[in-house]
Amino acid sequence: MSVARKNPLARFLHWEPAGGLVLLACAVIALGLANSPLANAFETFWHLHLGFNRLGLDLDKPLEFWVNDGLMVVFFYTIGLEIKREWLEGELSEPRNTLLPGLAALGGMVVPALLYLTLHGFRGPGAAGWSIPMATDIAFVVGTLALLGARVPRGLKVFLLTLAVVDDLGAIFVIAVVFTAAVSFVALFLAGLGLLTIAALQFLRVRPAPVYILVGVLVWLAFLQSGVHPTIVGVLLGVMTTHRPGPDGKSPLVRWQERLHPWVSFAIMPIFALCNAGVAIEPAAFLDATALAVMVGLVVGKPLGIALFSFLAVVLRIGRLPAGVNAKVLLSGGCLAGIGFTMSLFLADLSFVDPVLRQPPQQLAPAKLGVLVGSTISMLLGGLLLFGFLGKPAKQG
Repeated sequence: MSVARKNPLARFLHWEPAGGLVLLACAVIALGLANSPLANAFETFWHLHLGFNRLGLDLDKPLEFWVNDGLMVVFFYTIGLEIKREWLEGELSEPRNTLLPGLAALGGMVVPALLYLTLHGFRGPGAAGWSIPMATDIAFVVGTLALLGARVPRGLKVFLLTLAVVDDLGAIFVIAVVFTAAVSFVALFLAGLGLLTIAALQFLRVRPAPVYILVGVLVWLAFLQSGVHPTIVGVLLGVMTTHRPGPDGKSPLVRWQERLHPWVSFAIMPIFALCNAGVAIEPAAFLDATALAVMVGLVVGKPLGIALFSFLAVVLRIGRLPAGVNAKVLLSGGCLAGIGFTMSLFLADLSFVDPVLRQPPQQLAPAKLGVLVGSTISMLLGGLLLFGFLGKPAKQG
């Protein structure tokens, strides 16, 4: 069966495990370079400036900007595509299927954030990192499930994937609301015109991709000038992409998913890891308040929040555990959801990097260390617990 004909769950499982391995390899390379004699050259490379400053547009930016605010727009675009497709034909199309993982995702965001603030304090510069342990990296979660093979019940896979989609929505909401500088309503108005233009082009069934790419770039530039984080453009464009079949029987949504998913998994996310996972490891950093708060938020807060909100939903009879999933398996899956990595690193950059100078303050390195250590512990802990609790391979539905 081709990837195009598989349901959203099968399509995700087809790409993510291998992409997760590449992502992990790039993270290890970045860590190695950041702790080698090449550390200064490695850091300087990501601060090289590219672009121009013309016509009122300041696009003379360091390379890390083009990765985090440019390439990652494509990553967020695929998230938008996946969210829309799940809503139209996947697990999110049935409200009763989304209630439990939706509430679990909410718990997995609220509890880690509160735990972070409780450990770190509600005041001071480090408090800005409360959103970091809220995230889940679906690539590593699916990769770990793939290593466990057929013993993982389909109900758990669906639960975690749906939870991750809702988790992404939560992260997008935080980025849109919290990480917004002084807003330029003129720029937002221009961005709105660009989005309306895309809607009109789709209504008129204009098909050449370069037309949409050009308008999309203009919308990105408008958001960049507006003060709203430009990666939101990716999500908006993804959700706006039509699912109406074309002459070849495929919709633009399906076509762009198939084209971009390999590039995101095997190029964009690994480049992001190389750019952001390079942390100089010092023994004292493990005891830093920010690092500890992120670690505890991911390792403890994520499974605790997911389990508490899930069990509350079951007790109140507004949700039920999936087939093949008991309390132990649910808690183990919650541990896997503590793998924050990509989105957590992205949120760390937004939390602690000055939006004007793009110079990392003191809390950024400990925050990244907390993400890397916490995500590693969550992956190992969740994988080992699932291996022990699941026993014999489960029948696949």
